[in-house]
Amino acid sequence: MPKPKNKQTDPPRYPLRYLARASLPALLDSLRAAGYRCIGPQLKEGAVVYAELDTVEQLPRGVHDQQSPGEYRTQASEDERYFAWANGPQAIKPWLFAPRESLWQVARDEHGRLRFRETSPQVTPLAVIGARACDLAALRLQDQHFLHGAHPDPYYQARRESLFIVAVQCSHTAATCFCASTGDGPRAERDFDLALSELNAGYVVETGSQRGASVLAALPLAAATAAQRDAARQQSERAARLQTRALPGRNLRDVLFANLEHPRWDEVAARCLSCGNCTSVCPTCFCHAESEQPALDGAHSEHVREWDSCFTQGHSYIHGLTIRAETRTRYRQWLTHKLGSWHEQYGRSGCVGCGRCMTWCPVGIDITEEASAICGEGT
Repeated sequence: MPKPKNKQTDPPRYPLRYLARASLPALLDSLRAAGYRCIGPQLKEGAVVYAELDTVEQLPRGVHDQQSPGEYRTQASEDERYFAWANGPQAIKPWLFAPRESLWQVARDEHGRLRFRETSPQVTPLAVIGARACDLAALRLQDQHFLHGAHPDPYYQARRESLFIVAVQCSHTAATCFCASTGDGPRAERDFDLALSELNAGYVVETGSQRGASVLAALPLAAATAAQRDAARQQSERAARLQTRALPGRNLRDVLFANLEHPRWDEVAARCLSCGNCTSVCPTCFCHAESEQPALDGAHSEHVREWDSCFTQGHSYIHGLTIRAETRTRYRQWLTHKLGSWHEQYGRSGCVGCGRCMTWCPVGIDITEEASAICGEGT
């Protein structure tokens, strides 16, 4: 007998609606009227990145991306779509877990005593337009790390609570995408306020929250037809079928830790530059360093948190000793943690299959290839 649904915890269900492309500016107007600052994808210096969004004309209309290990480029077409690309170097992470921020300050008062003052983030409600399924999966992992422990991070929490997400269902896939193998895409099923499936003339709109429903109330919507719903579904299914890369399994913890002396670690270390690009673009990496930045006059100082990487020497420096002094052990730390010990911490792998780490790697190291070589195909 099926278990009865809990009416208090089940998310509300809303009918699918259709928004004509010509009415997309009304969505931005409605978000701004609700008090949100909007950011969205834009083409800048040859890449699709998130930036302040004032009009839909700033969106990358007719832009496609071509990605492969160590390669990223965009090309223009006569396509009228705004979201006909897979992903860029950013996810949602930089807007919640700031790359660099002040946590507290200390200054001497008129009596020479030290006075500490917490630096609270200045938060404006933010609407992110264009988030992909892999980015939402990464956001769930970031939430686990920053919010669900004994001591929630107040800086992340303040930004997270004021975040409005307009997801876009993937219609295109890059050669580096493998979210289907991790179970994280290409279709977003939850954790959005609104989700758009872009068709040739408009958008099938899914509502994921009451906030989303409130924003839609001001828009000129129609009921989505059966043909529009089918077209949206088929796009996502096609994007999944076109993915050619995959991890050899979703839980590689045991096999990775059984192969810590595998010769492949030396082979990949010979190519890896320890540059940290992979961790910078990864939507789930959360390593950071904290430092004091005193003023030259000695009157005050600032305690700063900024992103760090397990590929840097300082990351494993303890009491005069660098524990992971060579690239081999740094790459091994990154891969075994990401695909292995995250299962112990968060109940799943830390990889969501976005492929950014291989696209933005200067030497084109492919995480799926390395994992398969160390763990074996079909693990």
